[in-house]
Amino acid sequence: MKKFILGFAVLTTAFMNAQTQIIAHRGYFQTNPPTTENSIKALENAQKLKIYGAEFDVRMTKDGVLVINHDEHHGKMIIEETDFKELEKLKLSNGEKLPTLKDYLKQGKKDQSLKLIIEIKPIKSQEKENEIVAKTIKMVKDMKLESQSEFISFSLNICKEIKMVEPKFKVQYLNGELSPEQIKSENLDGLDYHFSVFQKNPTWISEAKSLGLITNSWTVNDMKVYEELKAHGIGFVTTNIPDQLKGK
Repeated sequence: MKKFILGFAVLTTAFMNAQTQIIAHRGYFQTNPPTTENSIKALENAQKLKIYGAEFDVRMTKDGVLVINHDEHHGKMIIEETDFKELEKLKLSNGEKLPTLKDYLKQGKKDQSLKLIIEIKPIKSQEKENEIVAKTIKMVKDMKLESQSEFISFSLNICKEIKMVEPKFKVQYLNGELSPEQIKSENLDGLDYHFSVFQKNPTWISEAKSLGLITNSWTVNDMKVYEELKAHGIGFVTTNIPDQLKGK
């Protein structure tokens, strides 16, 4: 009986590990009533879904404050050219203040089962990119969220800098032009590509898995695309409809 139970547990674990996991893109904001992407409320909504993780975007203000915002503009203000005290005067569309990374991580820490997928946005200056990496990692460590945090970026420099500063962190590249072999050679942990990249390169998912790499795809909001990626064994999908894809 003990052998049977052990065998069943191993099979169950393997089955669970094989399941495609769901990540909420910029939190879960397409709710009823809707809220705002990258808001604290969107993160709270994702936490209630009991999915793998929530993705969000980190930028740095002129005076070095890390904030959560996808676009380089907040209203008409360019974030990296504006001090935080000016940026925070403009509320989000749901009435919240512009969240700082510290705000977001505080909320994220309330549910340790939800992974925090931190996308660090590229900056034109490599020096500034290295600065935002250092500040982000320091904040994650200061808040003791190392095991809950994973990193992604369109900037290869940012990805490589994260691995240099903290080799244990999981880092995936977003841009889509590097093959699994190239990702492996750059010492990164995975590829997180737009679904069209995997459609054009149908062997990349299996190649990546054979190399021990993480496979993720964005932004998957179509059930047919989701089923296609899942059939190829994709590890994760990032989506605006996490409630609909959960359990499918």
